[in-house]
Amino acid sequence: MAEAHQAVAFQFTVTPDGIDLQLSREVLKHIYISGVTSWKKRAIRFKNGVLTGVYPASPSSWLIVVIAIMSTMYARIDPSMGMIDRIKTSLPVSEFMTVQTQMVLSAILFATGLWLSFIFLLRYILKALLSYHSWIFESHGKMTFSTKVWLSLVKLLSGRRPLLYSFQASLPHLPVPSIEDTISRYLESVRPLLDDDQYKQMEIVANDFKKDPAPKFQKHLKLKSWWATNYVSDWWEEYIYLRGRDPIMVNSNFYTMDFLYVIPTHRQAARAGNVVHAMLQYRRKLERGELTPLRALGIVPMCSFQYERMFNTTRIPGIETDFVQHLKDRKHLVVYHRGRFFKVWLYYGGRHLWPSELELQFQRILDDKSEPQPGEIKLPSLTAGNRVPWARARLKYFREGVNRASLEAIETAAFFLTLDDEAHGYDPENLRSLDLYAKSLLHGKCYDRWFDKSFTLIVYKNGKMGVNTEHSWADSPIIGHMWEYVSATDCFHLGYTAEGHCKGDINKSLAPPTRLQWDIPKACQEIIEGSYMIAKGIADDVDFHDCLFNEFGKGLIKKCRTSPDAFIQLALQLAQYRDKGEFCLTYESSMTRMFREGRTETVRSCTCESTAFVKAMDDESKTNEQRLALFKEAAEKHQNMYRLAMTGAGIDRHLFCLYIVSKVMGIDSPFLKQVLSEPWRLSTSQTPQQQLNLIDIQKFPKYVGAGGGFGPVADDGYGVSYIIVGENLITFHISSKFSSPETDSFRFGQNIRQAMLDIRALFNQKEKKM
Repeated sequence: MAEAHQAVAFQFTVTPDGIDLQLSREVLKHIYISGVTSWKKRAIRFKNGVLTGVYPASPSSWLIVVIAIMSTMYARIDPSMGMIDRIKTSLPVSEFMTVQTQMVLSAILFATGLWLSFIFLLRYILKALLSYHSWIFESHGKMTFSTKVWLSLVKLLSGRRPLLYSFQASLPHLPVPSIEDTISRYLESVRPLLDDDQYKQMEIVANDFKKDPAPKFQKHLKLKSWWATNYVSDWWEEYIYLRGRDPIMVNSNFYTMDFLYVIPTHRQAARAGNVVHAMLQYRRKLERGELTPLRALGIVPMCSFQYERMFNTTRIPGIETDFVQHLKDRKHLVVYHRGRFFKVWLYYGGRHLWPSELELQFQRILDDKSEPQPGEIKLPSLTAGNRVPWARARLKYFREGVNRASLEAIETAAFFLTLDDEAHGYDPENLRSLDLYAKSLLHGKCYDRWFDKSFTLIVYKNGKMGVNTEHSWADSPIIGHMWEYVSATDCFHLGYTAEGHCKGDINKSLAPPTRLQWDIPKACQEIIEGSYMIAKGIADDVDFHDCLFNEFGKGLIKKCRTSPDAFIQLALQLAQYRDKGEFCLTYESSMTRMFREGRTETVRSCTCESTAFVKAMDDESKTNEQRLALFKEAAEKHQNMYRLAMTGAGIDRHLFCLYIVSKVMGIDSPFLKQVLSEPWRLSTSQTPQQQLNLIDIQKFPKYVGAGGGFGPVADDGYGVSYIIVGENLITFHISSKFSSPETDSFRFGQNIRQAMLDIRALFNQKEKKM
């Protein structure tokens, strides 16, 4: 019982002489250390906040300006042109100061104002420079003189050591495209999918919309773009994610896998200990803003606002809409294992628990033989089912008593951890191993992940791990950034002992994890079971196939002088056509993070150029030279569309916002209604890798990530996520539904493989002729 005694800060005894306080020195020591740590953290945040607030200048530059102004004053030169004298006469306490003190104070105030004006001027100039996007449309390896000058100026004004949020105030706002450009590009995108009569009808509807009421809607969007930081992002989060009443499991959440070939340790508790400690290190850097901002070309900054809600965040269900609850500095996490919930404190004596200490805590949970309480085992399935029953159950059964305290522990936790009792990972001898691994990360058993948390860390009993991420707060590159840091820290900085344990001493005096208590009535258990059955129906219908394509990769594609992304997208178009015998509306996700609070835009990959190439591939009358020419034309078209999307000239977010305005104004638009109801039967996304370049893949080829994926978007379509790993590997994550007779994920994977090889063969034959 030593731990219990140390957990009490003081004891008291009532005597005839009064109350005798008995203070615990050990606990007081920990209280003191926690206080010191807390104040240090505040001081660091304040310092970094100041550094970010005055960027691209620095606090020391203020002193330089003050000294310069003071020097000119003593040299009897007035650089303020009389402003210092006017400030001196306006000082409210001038009667109580000497003339010299008034002069010094006035000069300091003037210098401070001059310094702040200089900061705003630098930010304005940097924002204007960052609004220039012509560089992105230039051919690879060919840079114009104007772009070279532009890059030099951006580099000069960007400072030496920017913090994570240093560039936020200098990023340009997302521009609103013109109605004419959006309508024109939309009609161009649907031309290969419609016959002549359908296209003429669409032209009529679109042109009618362009005349009226589009100009009314556009005026409101322009007004919002001037007033709001980003005219898309808040509506996108609310209407695409938070207002959806369908289950978010499979339909919204996405997953990220562990290393493909490597398991650093097979001890489940040890792997969880290292990874959780690495996440806490990342969170500390994130909260202090000490992470280096991501920059294109190493110079052009990307928006960092999505990082803010990575930890301590939960999606809270509502009847009509959910909301995202974000807290600061949470000091615990909640662990789920075999139907039980445990609360684990992450701090001891004002510091993070060491990996060895976390391993001890997680091993205690694994060794715990207690049984789940009634209704506890499937409780997380409430977050996997429909949102309205979950919202009503939360209001009715989780507002008081132990249920409220336990739910609050989950929703206020830093993140959620599942110690899974299954083993998963890539097994070369089992063709289905990656498919089962993907399904486990995407939905698990439907009751062993808390799908509302910003992310759920899953650690399997064989040491493999992964992450399931709630989508409303951020997109996949954000969680990928954290995942890359954690993976590299786990293996190359923290490491393991020869026996597979975490390094470091074990502090056995730590209080064990606390079981969360529940009192779930029968009526609530029925709701839980109903949510579970809905979730299970969704999960059982997911057909997943992970395809490892290692015949060639980015290295060989670049030798063909083609964008790897364009190459893959055209292969997907060819695979889709061979799979279904027709083309379909295709979604590829592109980022708009060169703008403040930018998230994503859609690239419509099915174009007239891509369909002409695909048809030529199976047309025996076409020569390889003709096919190759059509391929290059289609690839160039795709790259141009991707660049337009990145620079704010995409069409789908604009059309989406016009639709929201139409609904708010109560004006019905047949054109917008049709556009927004069109199904994306092929939804694709590229998972970024090596954002931080912490792992040298050439030196450690086995330490490559497997990427991640998402569920199918359309009932009769495919979801395809792919990651270009190193120079010689591309991993495809393919999802569809068993209930659709038109789709088969394994078949589509084979079609993708063959399409990649067939396109490569075009270049092989060209090389042979040369």
